[in-house]
Amino acid sequence: MLVAIDGPAGAGKSTVARAAADALGFTYLDTGAMYRTVALARLRDPQADPQALEIELGDRVLLDGEDVTDAIRAPQVTEVASQVAADPAVRAAMVTRQRALIAGGDWVAEGRDIGTVVAPDAELKVFLTATAQERARRRAAQTGRAVDAVLAEQERRDDRDRAREASPLLAAPDALTVDTTGLSLQDVVAQIVRLADERRTAESTR
Repeated sequence: MLVAIDGPAGAGKSTVARAAADALGFTYLDTGAMYRTVALARLRDPQADPQALEIELGDRVLLDGEDVTDAIRAPQVTEVASQVAADPAVRAAMVTRQRALIAGGDWVAEGRDIGTVVAPDAELKVFLTATAQERARRRAAQTGRAVDAVLAEQERRDDRDRAREASPLLAAPDALTVDTTGLSLQDVVAQIVRLADERRTAESTR
């Protein structure tokens, strides 16, 4: 079974998806880390070929054998990741890898286009969102930056993600929208686990 979780930056996708995967006993796939890793590679070498990069995901993120778990969370990488993700060649390379990873087993995968492009046949699609102010506040708390600065950067990234030609950010027609504004992590995860259990039960009785 695949649970696809999409949504804008700061909606809580990574935290929620990881916790939901743990609760369900599924494997977690952080596709955002893949684009961040490509962004880091491009910052180091603008000619870096995304298809040639060795990217390993797990408790730690490895780039060509180097642990870059912390490096890919730097503000400059965050900004470039959004630009890299708009590159059709990069998206094609990452989508191919993502589809290969989730081809078997039970997964919770999060990103911007899991339910629309990577796995449009996912058994459960969730679109996580929150108010712009709430998303900026969360990211500022994580990074220690000013909320206003994060909000301005977030608006640029949202506009870029929604306007790009390759896999723009949008909710799949059959996705269930969950607004996380004011909700605890436990509340959001409980909703997703309940929805996943309902889908599994429905599938097993067909």
